[in-house]
Amino acid sequence: MKKITTLALGLMLASTAFAQKANSAAQIPTFQETMGKYFLVGAAINTDLPDGQDPAGEEVVKKQFNQVVAENCMKGEKNHPEVNRFDFTDGDKLADWAEKNGKTLIGHCLVWHSQPPKWMFTDDKGNLVSREVLIGRMYNHIMNVVTHYKGRVKGWDVVNEAFEDDGSYRKSLYYKIIGPEFIELAFRFAHEADPNVELYYNDYSTSKPAKREAICKLVRDLKAKGLRIDAVGMQSHNGFDYPDYAEYEKSIEAFAGEGVKVMLTELDMNMLPNPEGFGGAEISQKFELQKKYNPYVKGLDKKAQKLFNQRYLDLFKIVERHKDVISRVTFWGVNDGHSWLNGWPIPGRTNYPLLIDRNNNVKPVVKEIVNLFK
Repeated sequence: MKKITTLALGLMLASTAFAQKANSAAQIPTFQETMGKYFLVGAAINTDLPDGQDPAGEEVVKKQFNQVVAENCMKGEKNHPEVNRFDFTDGDKLADWAEKNGKTLIGHCLVWHSQPPKWMFTDDKGNLVSREVLIGRMYNHIMNVVTHYKGRVKGWDVVNEAFEDDGSYRKSLYYKIIGPEFIELAFRFAHEADPNVELYYNDYSTSKPAKREAICKLVRDLKAKGLRIDAVGMQSHNGFDYPDYAEYEKSIEAFAGEGVKVMLTELDMNMLPNPEGFGGAEISQKFELQKKYNPYVKGLDKKAQKLFNQRYLDLFKIVERHKDVISRVTFWGVNDGHSWLNGWPIPGRTNYPLLIDRNNNVKPVVKEIVNLFK
C-alpha cells in the first residue's frame, strides 16, 4: 500500500510540474505579440509545412510569427529548371499557405552564386555564355519570377552574397561574365517587373568593416543611379564567439545611415565548435564529422546554455535600441531540429541554434527577450 501511495504521489507531483511548465510557457508572450509591434518577425520554412507534414511546427509558426520566407523553394534551381520552363509548384504552395494564415511572405532569392538555375551560365556544349546572353537569361528569370508573385510577396532578396569579407566582389560567374554591373541590372530588372515590391541586398558577415563599407557604397551607388533599394539584410548567422557585437551594431547604424532599413534575415546562433579559421556562411564549404566538433549530442551543458542565453539576449538588446530602423527579424528555421546547422558545415551534428527547441517549446531565455519589447 505504501509503495502504491508513493507511486501515486510521484505521478501527481510530476503531473503538477509538467502542468506548471506548460502554463509558464503559455504565459510567455509570443514574438509577434511583442517585437511584432515594431517590425516583422518570422522564420524560414519549406514545403513540409504547407504540405501538412509538420503540424506541430506549423502551429508554432502560426502562433509565434507574422512573416515567413522560403528557405529553398523560391531559388532558381527549384523554380527555373530549364531555360524555357518554370516550375512554381512549391513556391505557390508556400504563397497560398502564407495568404491563408495571414503571414507576410518574403521572396528569397533572385540572384545568388549558389543554387542558381543549373543551365544559367553555360550553352548546350558546356561553354560559358557571353555577357549579352547571361544578361538576357538573368532578365528573363527575374522578370518571370517577380511577375509571377506580384502582389503576393512583400519584398525580394534581389542579390545575395555578392561581396567577400574583405569588401571585394565575389568572383562568381555573374561577376566574371557580366562584371559588377550585374548587381545594378538585377535591381533594375526586379523593379521593372514589380514597381511596388520592396528590394533588398542580403549578405553574411556584415559586421566586418570592409564588407560593411562595400555594402554602404553599393547602396549609395544604386541610389545615385535612381534605383530602388529598400533594405540591407544582415543574415546574422551568429555564433557563441562571433560576431563582435560592437561591430555588428556599427553596421546597423551604418546601413541605416545610408537611408535604408535594416533586416536580420537568417538569424541563428551556432553553439558548436568549427575547424580553426572557419567562418562566414559559404554553403559550399564542408568538413568531415569528428567527435570534438559535436560535443552536445544530448543537449548543451550549463556553461554553453548560459552563453547561448547571454548571446541572444545581448543581440536583442541591440535590436531593441535600433527598432526604429529595423524592419524585420527572421530566424533561419522554425526549431532546432529544422536548422541547416545540424548538417553544415559538418554533416551529422546536433546543434541548438534557435529559440525554439526540438519539441517546439520556446526556450527559457525567450521570456527575457520578449520582455525587452513589451
